[in-house]
Amino acid sequence: MKMKFLDIAIENFKNTTLRTVLAMLGILVGTASVVALVSIGQMATDAALAQFKTLGTNLMSISMNNRKESSKKFSLEDALSIKNASPDIDILAPYITSFAQMNYQGKQIDGTIIGVTQNLEDIVHLHMLAGRFISVFDKYEQFCVLGNDIFNKLNLPVTQVIGSRITLGNYRFVIIGIIDKWPENAFFNQNINTSILIPILTTQFLGQSEDINTIILRLNPNITDLTDIKNHVQQFVSHIAPDKEIFFRSAEELIKSMAAQHSIFILLLGLIGSISLLVGGIGVMNIMLMSVLERRREIGIRLAIGAHRRSIQMMFLAEAVVMSVVGGILGVLIGILFSFIVAEFAGWGFEIFLFPPIIGFVSSVLIGVFFGFYPAYQASKLDPIQALRIE
Repeated sequence: MKMKFLDIAIENFKNTTLRTVLAMLGILVGTASVVALVSIGQMATDAALAQFKTLGTNLMSISMNNRKESSKKFSLEDALSIKNASPDIDILAPYITSFAQMNYQGKQIDGTIIGVTQNLEDIVHLHMLAGRFISVFDKYEQFCVLGNDIFNKLNLPVTQVIGSRITLGNYRFVIIGIIDKWPENAFFNQNINTSILIPILTTQFLGQSEDINTIILRLNPNITDLTDIKNHVQQFVSHIAPDKEIFFRSAEELIKSMAAQHSIFILLLGLIGSISLLVGGIGVMNIMLMSVLERRREIGIRLAIGAHRRSIQMMFLAEAVVMSVVGGILGVLIGILFSFIVAEFAGWGFEIFLFPPIIGFVSSVLIGVFFGFYPAYQASKLDPIQALRIE
């Protein structure tokens, strides 16, 4: 007996609309969870990695600690001489972080003071909104450059700020430049936007030690093995300051590490979403078992007039699959929409990834087949005589 399984499924759905919608809702929520969580995780990963890639992967940071309190101070001259440690070092920029009370025309300002050299502008891609950056000629001059957030707190026009004076600690500095909005980057330890930059040698006016402990290096492009560079720098620094303990950070290594960690993070999000999908599948099974129980007389009649048990099984299995397919499609669309909303609020670049919708939809169909099989099997095993006796 030829049976139009799809037509029968649709007709049954019309008779049990509310129950069908509730079953689809479980699949819909589960599929949307998988799509949204995996997509959001991937966008978060891409946004985090993009921060590092904007500066380039050929960066290395050196941090130094003193093994002894009486260790030799690492001067600016010592720091700049590290460029001679390896021919693969293009340029470098030592910097010192300092803190002091900051006031502008009687208004107190919160932020960080960073002693820098001219090369920092090039290495971390700073762009000037107005004025100029710290130059090699400034040395002990009381000049400063404002980060963009600091400038905005002043609530004054650029022309009025440039050339005016700001008090840092007990000294008055002339503002010679304002930095344009800088995309914060986790590789560089400080947020330029909330900082005031001064010549590195001038930091001693603020009571800061002349000991330089942090240097950022830009390496020549296409460097694949950083081991030799690290060894050369280690030997060079050990010769100048044997009591210094050195720690390296590489942008390329951090990117690889972050990518691996975020892959595990995305997998966990997918598993969390799958739990919702599993719950939706259990809901489909409950609905289908109830449907078999209510339609025993119909099953008995079909078997009595010659329907094969396999056809009965396929009829109920088709209903479960249709519910899962429709719920899966709607879930994919809602999951993508939710991902878009999150990306807009987070300021990430929205992108539709193929993997989350495909895995979400395929999973929903497989859930429908898996949880719909048992009720369909039970329906096909009913005794037609016993089924026809049911009022």
